[in-house]
Amino acid sequence: MAIFIYPAADLYTWVTSRENVVFLDVRNAVDFARFHVESPFPVEMYNISYFDFMEIEDECIAKVPKGRSIRVICAKEGSARYVAEILEKHGFDDVGYLEGGIKSWGNLLVPVLLNPGSDFALYQFIRPGKASCSYGLIYNNELMLFDPSRNIEFYLQFAEMNKCRLIKTFETHLQADYIAGSRLLSAATGAEFLANEKDFKHSRITYTPLQDGEIQRFSNGGPEVKVFFSPGHTPGSTSFIIDNHFLISGDTIFIHSVGRPDLGGKVDEWSDILFHTLEKIRTLDDTLIVLPGHFMGWDEADERLVFAATLAQTKEYNSSIHRIDNTGNFLAFIKANMRKQPDEYATIRQINAYLEEVDDDKAEELDLGKNECAATAYAAAKAA
Repeated sequence: MAIFIYPAADLYTWVTSRENVVFLDVRNAVDFARFHVESPFPVEMYNISYFDFMEIEDECIAKVPKGRSIRVICAKEGSARYVAEILEKHGFDDVGYLEGGIKSWGNLLVPVLLNPGSDFALYQFIRPGKASCSYGLIYNNELMLFDPSRNIEFYLQFAEMNKCRLIKTFETHLQADYIAGSRLLSAATGAEFLANEKDFKHSRITYTPLQDGEIQRFSNGGPEVKVFFSPGHTPGSTSFIIDNHFLISGDTIFIHSVGRPDLGGKVDEWSDILFHTLEKIRTLDDTLIVLPGHFMGWDEADERLVFAATLAQTKEYNSSIHRIDNTGNFLAFIKANMRKQPDEYATIRQINAYLEEVDDDKAEELDLGKNECAATAYAAAKAA
């Protein structure tokens, strides 16, 4: 079999279907540790540097299992192709390398229909490389998006494939961990950009300010989208209740954690706000299905590899947080579990407010890597 090139979508299939495949990441150890392909199931993954293959080829070849299907990953594709050719020379006959390098994995979006059989369609777009989720809501050939990433071609193609028109795109908050796509999609399609002015009032974006408790609708019926202000992670954090059944929670609550309130450098003030938001969330219907903006690991996914849980389940998973009954103890908990935010977050916030612009290469560099938006001991352990 000749060497072949494979797309990130195939990589996702292999890591989620227990395929008997060996993954070989040839980036340096520092880059690999910062960001690499992760799977819901055990996989055989090796990190052997491309430079080592150049300098000590035979020693590197000895570390790669013979007679196996090898899938090579690198930063930009070229190094993986080089290593694939070395493997072929040494008798490996099933070798592929990742198209576009690790950034193609970082930008991959995987659509999953959450409510089959309904008269509307709600999709979770899983971004495994970022451990984040965006959402799409379709009714009568109209589409609403929630927290889209900068991979706007995916959403445009998704709309075309589903024969629908993007009419509204919502941001749950001013994102710090990835470059958001709503402004770009609004410019490309004319769709209405909607967001909370407490996060966006100083931006250079033309947007429609959301109002707490208002109902956003499609042109002709369909599910109601109720706006639910949920500040704390940021002053303008906003959740959306879809059809009184689904809660798109942004970074306010996750499945195994809650959003950290320290990213804006005002941990004391924002911690108090988040505490009272969590009190308010606890009064919502326990049967609401929480759809988070992020996940910390694949252990949060269900049997369909969907990131969703009832509100009751999230309260149980995070019972140690929900048992805290005063703002002082809550602040102490937050400070005990704080981690340094990545340096690039300040720049990403400026980009998402359209106060700074960068070229595509810089945007790719800023946008790669897992999120650091949760505030729990669980998340701190994951980041350690």
